[in-house]
Amino acid sequence: MTQAQATAATPAQALLSINGIEVIYNHVILVLKGVSLSVPEGGIVALLGGNGAGKTTTLRAVSNLLKGERGDVTKGSIHYRGEPIERLTPADLVKRGVVQVMEGRHCFAHLTIEENLLTGAYTRSLSRAAMAAELEKVYHYFPRLKQRRGSQAGYTSGGEQQMTAVGRALMADPKMILLDEPSMGLAPQIVAEIFEIVRDLNRKERVSFLLAEQNTNVALKYADYGYIMENGRIVMDGPAGELAENEDVREFYLGVSKEGRQSFRNIKSYRRRKRWL
Repeated sequence: MTQAQATAATPAQALLSINGIEVIYNHVILVLKGVSLSVPEGGIVALLGGNGAGKTTTLRAVSNLLKGERGDVTKGSIHYRGEPIERLTPADLVKRGVVQVMEGRHCFAHLTIEENLLTGAYTRSLSRAAMAAELEKVYHYFPRLKQRRGSQAGYTSGGEQQMTAVGRALMADPKMILLDEPSMGLAPQIVAEIFEIVRDLNRKERVSFLLAEQNTNVALKYADYGYIMENGRIVMDGPAGELAENEDVREFYLGVSKEGRQSFRNIKSYRRRKRWL
């Protein structure tokens, strides 16, 4: 499926459909320039690119969190389950099943891990028994959190805080999670553990994911489909397996070329050869 095909898909064919959006900050700074992408129900879609490419802004445009940073979607449309969502509040979106896990985890440092998890169910009216069942479901996917449930989140490791942030989102009964830079600052084994849990949630709970990630290698390993962003534009997209084998992606994002793994200094000198510039 090409980007043109994804863009042409009607909103009803996708859980999330972003069509040609532009985002401007402070009424003057153009950040996103005609971004289009599609997330199928039950899919994992990776939004890839370097720092400053526009990945976080794209996620914030979906979750309607741009206003807090003086940003606005000035062109295009965003549909969730076939309906426009630009006028909904972030709280309304959470109630409809769209939950964002922010970059940097943002746990409540003074609360325990379990108290952090409980805040994720704030929009739901659950009985005490139902709340306990939801907590046990989270602990099933994150057994480490059950062991640390009484610990203050601010004194736990980065990996445990990331697990807490994802678990808190799961408590809201999401249909889609917008996951922003889940690997940031974490050891490789913790990153792999978190992505394995993401895949389990996708397969067993049918939660769809749109994840923004700089770690192209690990993201393409777990995603079904990927979009690559540069300078606020989608420059390439395709099935994750095809992107992982694409010569340009391997050279510019994975550090591998026909001659083998390249140094960062050499890769920088290759930029003038990018086919999309």
